[in-house]
Amino acid sequence: MNSPSPPASAPIRPIKFAPADIEQTKSADGSILLRSRTPLASFEENLAKVFRNAVETAPSRTFLAERNATGWRKITYAEARRLVDAIAASLIERGLSTERPVMILSGNTIEHALLMLAGLSAGVPVAPVSVAYSLQSQDFGKLKHIHELLTPGLIYVADTGPFAKALAVLNLSKVEIVASANTGNLDRITPFDKLTAARPTHTVETAVAAIRPDTIAKFLFTSGSTGFPKGVINTHRMLTSNQQQIAQIWPFLEEQPLVLVDWLPWNHTFGGNHNFNMVLRNAGTLYIDAGKPVPALVGETVRNISEISPTIYFNVPAGYAALLPFLEKDDALARTFFLKLRMIFYAAAALPQDIWTRLEAVSARVTGERIPLISSWGTTETAPLAAASHFLVDRAGVIGVPAPGVELKLVRAGDKKEIRVRGPNVTPGYWKSPDLTMLAFDQEGFYRPGDAVRFADTADPAKGLIFDGRLAEDFKLTTGTWVYVGSLRVGVLAACSPVLQDAIIAGTDREYVGILAWPNFAGCQTLTKSASPADAAQLASHPAVLKHITRTIARWNIDQPGTSTRIARVLLLTEPPSIDANEITDKGYVNQRLVLERRKTEVERLFAATPDADVIVIS
Repeated sequence: MNSPSPPASAPIRPIKFAPADIEQTKSADGSILLRSRTPLASFEENLAKVFRNAVETAPSRTFLAERNATGWRKITYAEARRLVDAIAASLIERGLSTERPVMILSGNTIEHALLMLAGLSAGVPVAPVSVAYSLQSQDFGKLKHIHELLTPGLIYVADTGPFAKALAVLNLSKVEIVASANTGNLDRITPFDKLTAARPTHTVETAVAAIRPDTIAKFLFTSGSTGFPKGVINTHRMLTSNQQQIAQIWPFLEEQPLVLVDWLPWNHTFGGNHNFNMVLRNAGTLYIDAGKPVPALVGETVRNISEISPTIYFNVPAGYAALLPFLEKDDALARTFFLKLRMIFYAAAALPQDIWTRLEAVSARVTGERIPLISSWGTTETAPLAAASHFLVDRAGVIGVPAPGVELKLVRAGDKKEIRVRGPNVTPGYWKSPDLTMLAFDQEGFYRPGDAVRFADTADPAKGLIFDGRLAEDFKLTTGTWVYVGSLRVGVLAACSPVLQDAIIAGTDREYVGILAWPNFAGCQTLTKSASPADAAQLASHPAVLKHITRTIARWNIDQPGTSTRIARVLLLTEPPSIDANEITDKGYVNQRLVLERRKTEVERLFAATPDADVIVIS
């Protein structure tokens, strides 16, 4: 299946960006330092003040909305302020603190948001935890580790019923459990409404005034690619400075009220810091999307964007891959989605060029314009945006330039450039883990995430950096040739579009490269002309799917002269990636190394001297 191309005459929808004025200096050791010449303007001391500013700016504007049985339940900024202050008073009354923070186990809801804002107002850190650790885990190992590290004084769940098993494995002797519903009929549960019934006093305003830039706002937990999750300290300075950086590079945010339709989980920095705080900073409206980029839940996202037109759309590449088949076949849906859209944004993983091209094509078809596609780069430790595009680009992969106030250091790592970052948006470290903190920073105080980048144009740093993969994922074949996983994975996914959701590149110390891959349900059903649900095993053995993969990979190989980029074999996986084994995060990022470790049997099948019938051999 060939990807559609947008009409050459289709203009790009106008958007106002700040100029990219980048300074580059080279050190004696060969490293390159990049910074913006535009200084970072002043920013609020804490997020509580950011929230209060939004209330003053647009008290009657819808702040949050989520679906209920009758439609959209909505809450204005003024209504939220009253509830947040009441909850904050309740938290202060309970003596909660950094050593006894608020732990939130449930997903994105209005109550979750109010409790989070209350903690930020009371000076009490909040720790939203991946729902998967409670509801999808079999051993609850990560949940128990996080609980022991945090020693929370209060744990919130939306409903005790689904979380009863998870709560049962925790030591709750000194913990208050708060819930919006108690279908699990657990003892000693405090109704959420009791928190909102408190009468705010001067103690809340006193608490807000006492919050300094280095006060801890949140603990966010990484996926734990090498073990248990790490608790990343998020200070108020990190979060407010980051929103000021975003405001300076994207001035178009002030041109119209911001409207987001967003599913990205608040226990991750993308959804919980970048997007949620952007709504606060701009007094925008957030429609909480209960969908996800998986076959069973993407329909909810489709339903939501068929009713609400966002002004910016944020997603991960897996999300766009899941959503695109619906946009391509339903012009009414696409018109609503693109109606007010100023920018399409992707992050968390590299976007295959095929998905970029298809998004441009469908927007041009229904609106006559191409919507700007933009990306950035950052991590949980950088609040998250450290580099971003604030200029138009015509291809996927460009992650932009350093934001005002950020310094990027590029250090030689073999024949790649490792990126390191320093600035007010960077974490001071990991909670109660001084050893991990020390390892994460170099001697000059630059954070080291382990990612690589390259210049889009070596003669002009203002044209941006291109993500060049994660250094730990690259490997060598027996020939000694390096295989660069990041770029190869993106290329293969684009070549096989639309039938693959994600792929793992294998071949360490082998003679050739093979891939393990998961089918994309919607894409495969488009190919097979089947509207009925199919499980992964059926998709992985469907003749049309196998033929498509064989043909497209063979075509890919024609243009790949070297062994490091040619694909010799493919094995489709039928078991989804495991959250317990750290194979996948809530955002849909799949951990290359850990999938290979856990699925050694499939790897051996892939490279067997005599492959079995399920292995696709590319001649």
